[in-house]
Amino acid sequence: MGADPALAALATACPAARPAQPGDAVAGVLPRFAASPATVAEASELLRAAAAHDLAVVPRGGGSKLGWGAPPRRCDLVVDTTALDQVLEHAAGDLVVRAQAGVSLARLGEVLAGAGQQLALDPPPCPAAANGAGSAWRGATAGGTLATGPTGTLATGATPSAAAAWRGATIGGTLATGAAGPRRLRYGTPRDLLIGITVVRADGTVARSGGKVVKNVAGYDLGKLFTGSFGTLGLIVEAVFRLHPRPASAAYVTVDCDGPDEAYWAVAAAAGSELAPSAIELDRPARDQPVRVAVLVEGDPDGTAERAGLTRTLLGKGAATQQSAPAWWGWPANGNGRSGTGRSGDQDPGAGQAGTLIRLGFWAAGLPQILRAVDAAALAAGLDPAVGGSAAAGVIYAAAGPAADPAAAAAFVSGLREALARGDGDARPASAPVPDGPPVLASAVVVHAPPRARDLIDLWGPVPSLSLMRAVKDQFDPGHRMAPGRFAGGI
Repeated sequence: MGADPALAALATACPAARPAQPGDAVAGVLPRFAASPATVAEASELLRAAAAHDLAVVPRGGGSKLGWGAPPRRCDLVVDTTALDQVLEHAAGDLVVRAQAGVSLARLGEVLAGAGQQLALDPPPCPAAANGAGSAWRGATAGGTLATGPTGTLATGATPSAAAAWRGATIGGTLATGAAGPRRLRYGTPRDLLIGITVVRADGTVARSGGKVVKNVAGYDLGKLFTGSFGTLGLIVEAVFRLHPRPASAAYVTVDCDGPDEAYWAVAAAAGSELAPSAIELDRPARDQPVRVAVLVEGDPDGTAERAGLTRTLLGKGAATQQSAPAWWGWPANGNGRSGTGRSGDQDPGAGQAGTLIRLGFWAAGLPQILRAVDAAALAAGLDPAVGGSAAAGVIYAAAGPAADPAAAAAFVSGLREALARGDGDARPASAPVPDGPPVLASAVVVHAPPRARDLIDLWGPVPSLSLMRAVKDQFDPGHRMAPGRFAGGI
């Protein structure tokens, strides 16, 4: 029997094309082929060959977040970007870096640290990493996670236990998933720091948007479209980011709060102060435990110490300062591996002991209502999830562990969304604009779920802009071959 003509065409375009192996599976779906282009030209020819043979393509960076999103409906070719591993330009004077999508966070951190600079993102680790399965992240690329630290150290806000969770993640993957962590409060999310992007469309066409100067606004903003698109619009191959100076020191002010109202007071007091915190995180391992709040301040040593003292005074009795991050800092819902009840042994291959992880977005002033909605929905479902995240930025996570019964996890998600639809988390300020249609008061997106739970859950929930998103998908990928089914509404 002769060689597979599709594989032969892929190999002509990219010498590193091969038959797929079990480790190439995406959310349990095994592709026919895998390829690792080493240049943008190779990536372009590879996607052109895939289009000629009607192959469905799923991009992959380090693979750290392949369990996020829905399984693809089709997966013929996995395109591994880790060979696109060059930091192309670092204009330190302009605080700008241009790098290929497969650059690892560790490598980017080494380059930037020499100039005392950073890419100020610290996205959360995947559920597997939160349970000690750091191996899932070791190959992640710069396209995957966008967090950098100095040579041999972690980014500010990361803890030693989190090292394996982010050091291998890539730029492309982080952009594709829109992952962001604690310091989003001060620096924003990946789309806020992205000023230029190069992508390969489904037909092999190379497209560029933006530039190397922070104020460049010319052209169609592909960056905002591709950030968070889960690979459904095309392949990210290069990105340009604005940078920030690395702070010389950091301090964390922590306090334990008795319940949702006290926790909200602490979060709001720190966020509304003139102390310019870089992040404000909370963590509650279980319903009957205190809510732990931590505030990060950064800067020069003298200024950091003074602001930490003022923050401690602001938060009152029980507040304390520490120089290193709390053990739970940066993990989405610390305790993901131990909360919940029910059956076990229901994990994605290679995903460790990951459970069901739900990201809630809301107006920050609605924190007490959101925490109560989580408790009510969880109690009705017979679960006791851990809760944590960037409270001041209006993003927290609820995590039911791998032992949670799949039906209970699905009931929890459903009950939570029903509460949000009723407006239980509505805390819009009076000055908020009146929406043209039904307002989006809050959202609950399932970031990850074990296969049996995932089969019972709409991972994305209601998406008011779905018709527009489908129109964009039709324009960029008319054949619906890029990561089909991975994104909201089956896009």
